[in-house]
Amino acid sequence: MNAPLRRNAGLAFVALVASTGTLVCCVLPALMVALGAGAVLAGLVSAVPQLVWLSEHKAAVFGIAAVMLALAGLAIWRARSMPCPADPVLARACTRLRRAGAVLYSLALSAFLVGAAFAFVLPRIA
Repeated sequence: MNAPLRRNAGLAFVALVASTGTLVCCVLPALMVALGAGAVLAGLVSAVPQLVWLSEHKAAVFGIAAVMLALAGLAIWRARSMPCPADPVLARACTRLRRAGAVLYSLALSAFLVGAAFAFVLPRIA
């Protein structure tokens, strides 16, 4: 009974990881430059050159994150009305998994929106 809810929490976690990539690709460099830490950013890029690749391919990073968010959101939406077991212990586990999935999905969606704002909206304003 809890297998679909575990899958939903797992999908929400994968969406969170993918959305965190949007933060690393776009928010971290912009924030460091805005705070006057350009030298720190240069050192970070020399230590982790994959940051440059993420920034160069931000459309793919955001596309993958959007697909993962859509899959996780669909799975959570479909499982919202699934009955929990009658056993009190299993019912608490079911409720906890639903809540964990919803919290992880909310965090992932927030990270995605912040990353999109830094990557696509703010450069057009400035």
